Amino acid sequence: MAILRQSEKLGLPLMNLVRFKGMPILDQLKLEEKLLRTTSDNCCIVNDGADAPTIVMGVSGKLAELLELESVIGDNVPVIKRFTGGGTVIVDEGTIFVTLICNKDAVPKVQPYPRSIMSWSGKLYDEVFQGIGDFQLRENDYVFGNRKFGGNAQSITKDRWIHHTSFLWDYEDRNMTYLKLPSRAPEYRSARDHTEFVCRMREYLQRSAFIDKTIKALGNYFLVQPANPSEVSSCQVAKFAHSTRLLSKQELEDACSSSKPGTIAQSASI
Repeated sequence: MAILRQSEKLGLPLMNLVRFKGMPILDQLKLEEKLLRTTSDNCCIVNDGADAPTIVMGVSGKLAELLELESVIGDNVPVIKRFTGGGTVIVDEGTIFVTLICNKDAVPKVQPYPRSIMSWSGKLYDEVFQGIGDFQLRENDYVFGNRKFGGNAQSITKDRWIHHTSFLWDYEDRNMTYLKLPSRAPEYRSARDHTEFVCRMREYLQRSAFIDKTIKALGNYFLVQPANPSEVSSCQVAKFAHSTRLLSKQELEDACSSSKPGTIAQSASI
């Protein structure tokens, strides 16, 4: 009640802050989708690291075009199709996730459209990275100079929107070999491979400092109040069907087979 009165006094909307450490990315994405579609609270989720290396694709991503499927299948790397758009990433314990779920009128002058939300997020993180590296929002990426360290995806409903980011605090070079160079890539990438295109945040600031600075910057737009992670995670919604899902091995194998030379010609001759 005291927080609510303070919020009204300051004229800032409330923002529930939910913090996790090592939450499986599939569980995180399902929670985000449920909060977006079935609640009316503003919410920030910070997950400090995924529990295991996992590939996450946008809702319309095509397996054969984006992944080195033989390696992915051979190494048993899980692949998830999330409910938002955006590109393909591989995440692990070196990834920090920050998700913002907001009502459409939560931030003044921010319209429920991708460009408006993206522009505001750039200003938010400009405050976080003030005096650190050459931070920029380039197209839909967060970069230091011309090297990406943050990838974004969004979903917008009638009354709410979500903007979630995977930050590369650190990563394994080997994991990047599972990803193909996408045919649709930002112009500034200049056809660079993944290891030349991305950079590690740990070369610029400490992990805990980034999280603290992000929460502090949110305080310029919201009255941030910590929420109990177990209570948020356990909220039950009847008949809610997630669209985020883990792809089966059969789906990966079928996509791999259909992408091999001669498959189409063989199929046509049967």
